[in-house]
Amino acid sequence: MADQLALSQLLTRQNLVITRQQALDCGLHYDVVHRRLRAGGQWQRILPGVYLTVTGTPTPDQRDTAALLYAGPGSTLTGAAALRRHGMRIQSDSVDVLVPASRQRQNVGYVVVHRTSRLPPLVCYVGPVQYALAARAVADAALGLRELRDVRAVVAAAVQSGRCTVEQLAAELKSGPVRGSALFRVALAEVADGAWSGPEAELLDLIKRGRLPTPLLNARLFAGDELLARPDAWWPDVGVAVEVDSKEWHLSPESWERTMRRHARMTARGILVLHFTPRQIRKEPDDVLATIRQALSGRRGQPAPPIRTVLAT
Repeated sequence: MADQLALSQLLTRQNLVITRQQALDCGLHYDVVHRRLRAGGQWQRILPGVYLTVTGTPTPDQRDTAALLYAGPGSTLTGAAALRRHGMRIQSDSVDVLVPASRQRQNVGYVVVHRTSRLPPLVCYVGPVQYALAARAVADAALGLRELRDVRAVVAAAVQSGRCTVEQLAAELKSGPVRGSALFRVALAEVADGAWSGPEAELLDLIKRGRLPTPLLNARLFAGDELLARPDAWWPDVGVAVEVDSKEWHLSPESWERTMRRHARMTARGILVLHFTPRQIRKEPDDVLATIRQALSGRRGQPAPPIRTVLAT
């Protein structure tokens, strides 16, 4: 006879997701489980041996719970799935799961299984869902990405938002696999240099490739005690600043007005401010370099504006 109380409590804890073995352990007969899984039944298969006990599209919590139940005890979400739980916006249809190296589990459906001897010693929990700390999740996500732009975006966003530090990411890079880590290494070095976003890192890379003088990144500029701005790139000896204007940050009139006020404050103090979009940096690199080079050259020999610079920390 089915233990309805135990079944109800289990489903409440597990976001209405259950394994076949759990259902049998609660006293449900094979035939009952089979009947509930038939077309038009109350349950649906999400993964092999893992069922959602309601109809409709599984929620993210239910997908994550099902992935962990499929992977087995002690498994941990990592990569994009874990980063979403840390509040980061990252697009991925798959759910990456860490399992002990000795466990035999195959990728199936939306679940990508990573067998590892480096299971994270510390994890986060939300209900039945166990997921990696941000630094490990970033490192694992970076290893699965193939474009430097995407790796830059993940690494910079995690550090800028305070979800992890450069030092924590460096520790993950050191202890993690060498194979496939080249893009992660580059992106982490750029963020350590002061880049706070993917577009800023692309700007810095372009400046280096163009053999322009290396600017200060995200330095705070003061006129007396007044904070003028924190431009993305700043050449204090000639008073030139560059801002990368991303749509993501300028969709609202309020954001655009703040940008214009910041521009006006810098210009009023004699700073030459250049604005570029991420698209220009990617698609028109020669034009961007030529504009910056001309600005730097045109200001050489002129007295630099009396601006106090405080380096980014």
